[in-house]
Amino acid sequence: MKGVPRIVKLRAALDAALEKGAEDPLALDVRDVVSFADTFLIVTARSDRQVRAVADAVVAALVAVGEPPLGVEGLEEGRWALLDFADLIVHVFLRDARETYALDRLWSDASVIGLPAERAQKAAP
Repeated sequence: MKGVPRIVKLRAALDAALEKGAEDPLALDVRDVVSFADTFLIVTARSDRQVRAVADAVVAALVAVGEPPLGVEGLEEGRWALLDFADLIVHVFLRDARETYALDRLWSDASVIGLPAERAQKAAP
């Protein structure tokens, strides 16, 4: 793989999301499930403004490590932002949208990537 290692991208995205108050982070290794990405990061925001703030922070963090997004979708409505960094896809949901789309269940064949304890504690309410 060229560019920034996927774990560095995942950590940068996760840290940025948590700094903006994202909740319930879930990282999935989807390499054996889909052909278009290696990792999904799914987080929840409490408002449309927070969806935008989390998405903006994640984009800024990844740009800072040399990985600008290939695409960003959903910021206008603010219910679900999709940030495409090629091998890393970040989903920022409002809680009801996350429950509706249920990506956690849709990609249940994917392996869960354990998050470091300090990040999990930061994400706890």
